[in-house]
Amino acid sequence: MLTEFQKDFLEKIINIPSVGGTAEDNAPYGKKPKEVLDIFLKEAGKCGFSTGIVGDRAGWVEYGSGEKLLGIICHLDVVPVSDGWSTDPFTLAFDMDEEDGEVMYARGIVDDKGPACASFFAMKELLDEGEQPENYRIRLILGTDEERTCSCIQYYAAHEEIPDFSITPDSVFPVIFSEKRILQLRISGDNKSGLEAQGGSAVNIVPSDAYCIHKGKKITARGRAAHASKPELGINAIYMLVHAMEKDGIKLGEYPIMQFISDFSKSGFTGGNASGEYGTLTCNPGKLMTNDDWCELMIDFRIPATADSPAIIRKVEAMASGYGLKTEVSLNLEPLMVDKASKEVRKLTYIWERHMDKFAGFKEEYRMIHTEPKAVGVGTYARHIPNTIAFGIQAPWQTDQCHQTDEHVAVKDFQQWIDIIKEYITEFTKE
Repeated sequence: MLTEFQKDFLEKIINIPSVGGTAEDNAPYGKKPKEVLDIFLKEAGKCGFSTGIVGDRAGWVEYGSGEKLLGIICHLDVVPVSDGWSTDPFTLAFDMDEEDGEVMYARGIVDDKGPACASFFAMKELLDEGEQPENYRIRLILGTDEERTCSCIQYYAAHEEIPDFSITPDSVFPVIFSEKRILQLRISGDNKSGLEAQGGSAVNIVPSDAYCIHKGKKITARGRAAHASKPELGINAIYMLVHAMEKDGIKLGEYPIMQFISDFSKSGFTGGNASGEYGTLTCNPGKLMTNDDWCELMIDFRIPATADSPAIIRKVEAMASGYGLKTEVSLNLEPLMVDKASKEVRKLTYIWERHMDKFAGFKEEYRMIHTEPKAVGVGTYARHIPNTIAFGIQAPWQTDQCHQTDEHVAVKDFQQWIDIIKEYITEFTKE
């Protein structure tokens, strides 16, 4: 059960719709991401923590003393909200589940406001208990544009102290030893047909809605949102729109961008079950836009570290050129790999093993399949700041809640997040 302090703090942070916006004075990612950072730091300061802000892009909360710095890195920005929520996504809501007990619903409760708050609560509990590590400072670092550019944490890394070691609780358990390459391609060209079509809100979200207007008739498609790294958890409304057009008797060949989407969906780029320790290729056509004379489709790929990414680009270019469309690389983040045998990875693995049976839905057989370090498709701050590993924060057997409609977490799991962060701090400051 949450304490009154924890509930009030969470509500203050959740209530701010911190979707990235247009840069303004003292708010490079828009007013709301800066507002949530300011409130977090203000409330932490009231509790006796040292705080700081870095270029209005990131901030930090710290306690302890000494030369060594142990880090926890989270973000306070969130992705846009799609239709279909059962509750107001920016109001912390509670419900009861027969198996999991009390459950919290809100945009960001899992990605990544909830983990940021849980990390702060862990620090506060240790501080209140008088647990002051010798020769260590504990710093919670908070970014505000992770969902779009990660330039917030890049700015921090260029201007502030780098922790001797950090975790970023912005993925899943167990320890993440490899993050796939993130490749985003823009397919664009003339829209001489004049077709009006729109779909998706961000390239890193499986689009939940799409529509087109064909000869005065509006055709709509409804899917299900999910994180682009796990497109199999969603239903892509852009694909569904193409199918709806075909069902309506529309000849897609008259509209090159739509014909491309139809053929792309059958091209073998749709992912599948992971194979090998580095996983498999997945992709997500996440955003479709047209105007009177121009069309554009944004596609997000998650590519295993050992795969031939230039060959993938060449294949897409060849497909697109066949429809008179051009291909541009808008983002190409290198994959990340860490040593699975390092002492940090081993120590984090032991912490996870001691807590995994307390998470909702645990089965004893999961000890055999969900303890070893793994590769994932998500991109975290670990790519952008040295000495950092993604660790948690969701149980791997549960449905991924990142970017989902009705994003939620069981309160008992949230409490485990706090306990795991506390153990991380105590274990890593013993040296």
